[in-house]
Amino acid sequence: MKFSEMTGKERMLCALTGGIPDRVPAAPDFSNMIPCQKTGKPYWEIYFNANPTLWQAYIDAVDYFGTDAWFVYGGLEFTYPVPVEVRSQIVERGERRWTARNTFVTPAGELTELMVAPKADAPTMVEKRIKDFKEDFSKLRYLYQTPVSYDATLYKRQAEALGDRGLMTSCIITPGLQFYVDVFEGNLEAATFALYDEPELMEELRQLDHQRCVKMAEMNAEAGVESVLIGGSGSITMQGPDLWRYFSLPTIKEITRICKQAGIPVGLHSCGKQRYLIDTVAAETDLNYVHPLEIPPMGDCVLADVKQAVGHKLALMGNLHTTETMLFGSPELVRLRALECIRDAGQGGGFVLSTGDQCGRDTPDANVFAMVEAVKEFGTYPLNMPAIEAEISRLKALLG
Repeated sequence: MKFSEMTGKERMLCALTGGIPDRVPAAPDFSNMIPCQKTGKPYWEIYFNANPTLWQAYIDAVDYFGTDAWFVYGGLEFTYPVPVEVRSQIVERGERRWTARNTFVTPAGELTELMVAPKADAPTMVEKRIKDFKEDFSKLRYLYQTPVSYDATLYKRQAEALGDRGLMTSCIITPGLQFYVDVFEGNLEAATFALYDEPELMEELRQLDHQRCVKMAEMNAEAGVESVLIGGSGSITMQGPDLWRYFSLPTIKEITRICKQAGIPVGLHSCGKQRYLIDTVAAETDLNYVHPLEIPPMGDCVLADVKQAVGHKLALMGNLHTTETMLFGSPELVRLRALECIRDAGQGGGFVLSTGDQCGRDTPDANVFAMVEAVKEFGTYPLNMPAIEAEISRLKALLG
């Protein structure tokens, strides 16, 4: 059977809903550093001045490399019952870095955070908005309001710019320490102390966050977005299975239920250890796909095992190692690992060749091109497994 050629959008939608596209899509996770690098501008121009916007830089990188797009910048703009003014100010313009202060003005007082953007690296939060959880909670709750309306203007503009290059997602960040670590001064340690020192306040925060996320999902369904991506980097790594079940799973269940009812595909990104999460969402939610399925030691996923265990329930998106393979490997090694992924998870469809979390800034262009070339040469359905195995053997001999 010969498949007609699909667009990137058709290919991604087909694969990530468990179907068999014309070929295996190639969608590396280079949502930040590589697009910035390709602009040739200091990173603060993109992150602080939107010159260009990060999402436009990503589209340009997709065109440069010829990948299938996985557009993770989409989303509706929400209106809340009590407006919170955000004042942003550049407080340092150095030759090697810029520093910006954000001030959140709530009826209960102000919260501030400080972000540093190096010239050639992604920004880092060096001062976070919650200094004392109990004292700051009356202000914090205004940042977790349930939206009352939405505006799809930006989403539609992004979708028009993306065109048929790939999958447009609307992102929802679910509750959990993996997210709260970004708002607590003192990082994960402070967020953990808050959980045990002020359990009632943390439960109230979880409930506020849950209600916010569920309403966002309902509004996304009403707006008819193309797909939804649930965020939760380090969901298991940064809080463990029990706390993930407490904080995140109830929200994931509700979001996926709403999306399934609306006919909207929904995926989940969680880097780091993920196998427990994958087995759980396959059994207990209406999720369509998971990413990035990182291999040990960064993660705990063996692609062939995951495909065998849950491939009938979930589409898989992964899992080339971002450092050993993509950053420091040769094009031949990338080709080898890509073909192993196609062999291990590509049969029967429901697979997108991708990478672990976030390809590094200095990932060689040749390695990204090698990934794309592998699917174009060997990823066409129906897969030619003898040819794939022969090329794997040749590359193993070549690489020693």
